[in-house]
Amino acid sequence: MPRRQLFLLLGIVVIGVFASVMTVVWGNRPLLGLDLQGGVSVRLVATEPASEEMLDQTVEIIRDRIDGLGVAEPEISRTETGVMVSLPGVDDQERALELVGTTAELRFRPVCAVSNLAAVDSPPLGKASGPFAPCSEVTSGSVVPAVGADGTTLPEDDQPEDFVVLGLRGDPGGQRYLLGPSVLTGEAVADANALFIDYEWQVGLELHGGQVGVDGFNDVAFRCFSGQPACPRVEGSPNGRLAVVLDGQVVTAPSIRAPQFKADAIVISGGFPKEEADDVALALRYGALPVELEPENTRVVSATIGEDSLRAGVIAGLVGLLLVAIFIVSYYRILGLVALASLGISGALLWAIVAHLGTQSGLALTLAGVTGLIVAIGVSVDSNVVYFEHLKEDVRDGRTARSSVDRAFPIAFSTIVKADVASLIGAALLWALTVGAVRGFALYLGLATVLDLVATYFFMGPMVRLLATTRWFADHPQRFGLPASGAVASAAGRAADPARAGA
Repeated sequence: MPRRQLFLLLGIVVIGVFASVMTVVWGNRPLLGLDLQGGVSVRLVATEPASEEMLDQTVEIIRDRIDGLGVAEPEISRTETGVMVSLPGVDDQERALELVGTTAELRFRPVCAVSNLAAVDSPPLGKASGPFAPCSEVTSGSVVPAVGADGTTLPEDDQPEDFVVLGLRGDPGGQRYLLGPSVLTGEAVADANALFIDYEWQVGLELHGGQVGVDGFNDVAFRCFSGQPACPRVEGSPNGRLAVVLDGQVVTAPSIRAPQFKADAIVISGGFPKEEADDVALALRYGALPVELEPENTRVVSATIGEDSLRAGVIAGLVGLLLVAIFIVSYYRILGLVALASLGISGALLWAIVAHLGTQSGLALTLAGVTGLIVAIGVSVDSNVVYFEHLKEDVRDGRTARSSVDRAFPIAFSTIVKADVASLIGAALLWALTVGAVRGFALYLGLATVLDLVATYFFMGPMVRLLATTRWFADHPQRFGLPASGAVASAAGRAADPARAGA
């Protein structure tokens, strides 16, 4: 029996030390969440009713965009009316929010005219006759595009099959573009990347094959190159012009100078700053959002506040651990030290797992997770108390300290398992039925509870059993927090009274 206990004890100690050392060697460290390192959280609401399928698709697109931005462990979840997004450790929060919320609806529209068009008070008189409707329909006045007070088409009137009047991106008071119906959309884009060409940042597109992609684009390019009615030559341009429209604004409207293009040779030039080129490429790469979103509630957590929260959590944990250590050592003496060592083993394993998940899987440690870890300290100590109290009761009932150790552990461990299973069920329910920070609490509480069972079985039990084999344990039970009563007291009394001992 002592040999088996020694193997169990050495095994868990070696595993704990190895895990701690490898955590340092591999450079693993916990990934801190929004409330511990700062960041931004925003609740986005759909401007129009959307189905669950559309919202799920929106979540996936936003997740892809954020992954492309390089944000570690974002929290993205669907709500009843939109999407909840939390981005920890984001330096440029405004940029991140703009990228998350932008629809990124891409359309290619032929340019019918360019001018400083004034507002038109009259409603539209009709729609375009088709996808390649001649610009004469609108320039002749048979069709009047709907515009607002600023002379541009309002978002709600910006339909792909209509003639529209749109402004240039970043120049709200500048030129107005009279554009024909959309002839191609962002569905044609297979990939997009920011490119530095001719001393300026541009966005390079790679189109899908077929009519929905490069063949459709070349059909439009030929019409614009030859100046056909659907894409006529405008003043100052030798060929027709094709406008690239992103979210209702003209990014660029170049003259088409070739009748045919390769699928990977389409470039959007708009004098982009580098970050904007990166963001536009990122948004186009993963497609437009199926629903239009607007921010309803934004919460910004500064890095300073995050550090304060982390410091408060660490202090709370250390204070709690210190108080627990004082209590358990003063009450259980050497057994209390064993309990602290068991807590140290489970803590080392827990730290290694948390650091590994943070580094390798991007699992963030939040303030709720820290709370779960602090609560887990109490769970672990409770397991030790259950065993020690069973041990003390057996000694009071007249058994020797050594025999009580072997008898009490199976009974106590059965009780510990039942209590921990109840905690695990609660943690599992919280994980399954909640979202956000509460899930972090449930995860770390459940993980710490499992490791408590491991440390109890493989360290605390064998350690106490090995101590019970020593003469010091039998001669000085009080130093182990055990009463000098029952069989122990009787043995001590017989040793002190020779006459009674010989009776």
